[in-house]
Amino acid sequence: MKANLLSRAKLFGAVARSSVAPRNRSLVQCFSTNNRCNEEEKRPDFRSQLFASTTARVAREKAQQRKFAEERSKTEGQSVTGQIFLMLSIAAGFWYLGTIYPRPPPDTSTIKLDDAPKIKHNLDKKNLEAAWVDIANAVGKDNVSTEEVELTSRSGSDWSSYIPKSGEQAFMVVHPSTTEEVSKIAKICHERRIPLTAYSGGTSLEGHFTPTRGGICIDFGRMDNIIKINKDDMDVVVQPAVGYQDLNEELAKVNLFFPPDPGPGAMIGGMVGTGCSGTNAYRYGTMKEWVLSLTVVLADGTIVKTRQRPRKSSAGYDLTRMFIGSEGTLGLVTEATLKLTTAPQNPTVAVASFPNIGAAAECVYKVVGNGVPIAAVELLDDEQMACINDAGVTSKKWKVAPTLFFKFTGTQSGVKEQIAIVQKLAKSEGSKSFEFAKNKEEADELWSARKEALWSVMAKRRDAADHVWTTDVAVPISKLPEIIERTRADMDKSGLYGTVLGHVGDGNFHAIILFNEKERDTAEGVVHRMVKSAVELEGTVTGEHGVGMVKRDYLDHELSPSTVDLMRKLKFALDPLCLLNCDKVVRVASAKSGEIKPW
Repeated sequence: MKANLLSRAKLFGAVARSSVAPRNRSLVQCFSTNNRCNEEEKRPDFRSQLFASTTARVAREKAQQRKFAEERSKTEGQSVTGQIFLMLSIAAGFWYLGTIYPRPPPDTSTIKLDDAPKIKHNLDKKNLEAAWVDIANAVGKDNVSTEEVELTSRSGSDWSSYIPKSGEQAFMVVHPSTTEEVSKIAKICHERRIPLTAYSGGTSLEGHFTPTRGGICIDFGRMDNIIKINKDDMDVVVQPAVGYQDLNEELAKVNLFFPPDPGPGAMIGGMVGTGCSGTNAYRYGTMKEWVLSLTVVLADGTIVKTRQRPRKSSAGYDLTRMFIGSEGTLGLVTEATLKLTTAPQNPTVAVASFPNIGAAAECVYKVVGNGVPIAAVELLDDEQMACINDAGVTSKKWKVAPTLFFKFTGTQSGVKEQIAIVQKLAKSEGSKSFEFAKNKEEADELWSARKEALWSVMAKRRDAADHVWTTDVAVPISKLPEIIERTRADMDKSGLYGTVLGHVGDGNFHAIILFNEKERDTAEGVVHRMVKSAVELEGTVTGEHGVGMVKRDYLDHELSPSTVDLMRKLKFALDPLCLLNCDKVVRVASAKSGEIKPW
């Protein structure tokens, strides 16, 4: 048994020597020599080994978890960044494709503002400079100007209700002489996507010729020829920069007459654009009745003629009237064939003053209601008469009272009969005086007072900072006294200086208001209430001035949103790139906050 124990000890020692690390060698020696080991050299028990092993394993697992969490966080961050980049790339790709292949216009009969094509003009300086070269080659460089004084004068005026904003100025002004040159200019602008704004007399009042998108101004000033007077047919062919006053001087030589009679300085192109009328509208009607045919250059340079010269035609759509009143937004008028009549015979003027403006308006209502064939009737309130006296623009001093100016024409006996009827009706409304001209010279002198109305009010400006706001509305003739009295009272309450006047024979009247920038909101309020009253009385927001920039947001109320949407459809049908007098008549882009007054 002793031998057996000895052999086991030898075997155990051999195993220990072969499997134990060198740092435990002292422990092996202890067993082989049968010596007792010190307490710190004893082999740890099982519980201690298990605890040490578990602690080490937990530490390794925690380290691995931390490493995994860090790597996962890093990967997730890269993933989110990648996703964002991918989404932006996709969006940019779709935007680029949209610029190449724009959304097709809606297939509806109208276009709502939200569905209108997005306007993409190219106003890059290099593109404009290249256009200058192309246009100079087409019309001659002497007919192209970038002079600041020309650019400024063709963006607004002292008498316009709309004040141009910063940047609303053309890059250059072009002066063509023929329809073919206008066509070349339009083709260049169409190819280069540069907006165009037409300009002729510059007498419009609602911001019609302000180049809101910059681009190029076409000044028709050199297209001022009376091309042909057809005496036997009583019509005339003219270019757009012929003034109606100059035209009538020529027509008088052959006993002919062109009736539309707006403000002094107006030219045929602008008169067509706004569908004007003037002092003779009661007897002769508006511009629409006196245009037979138009030659028009479309947005892409195409030249069209709307009709031949007969007095009537049933040949297709009435394109002539479509362009009248379009304010240069559908095409550029380069020629007009105008209907004429014989010159008025035995013209004379009578003037009657009244105790208040309501009585004067009632007199007009009675004259019209009785069918008296007067040629014209104009109303000027007491403030307007005072302005005329102060300005000294006529040799006569007038009674400072609401005044009616009557114009009579016809046979001598017919004129006498008309005067007698009107004098009786005026007296029934309390007229304070009634006087009439004794000859043509005196008649011209009396009537000149009406023509000087705007300039006499402008002469009352307190300083150079004052602006003038000239606006108009029209109502059914029976509603005229009500709206005139309402507007006059509102102007007095506002504290602003203003006058009331107008072509009241057809229910059309005007207000002229002076204001400075501090008073702009007050002036806007007066005009807004005047327009709102006209619409509520089944009238129109403008009788003859046109829409321009100032009246466009009222059309929804006068007509209907769907009617305006139809106008917008027509605009984009003829001018899909929106190059012609952009922003006028109907909106082609959404309004900014606060831009539209609450109804």
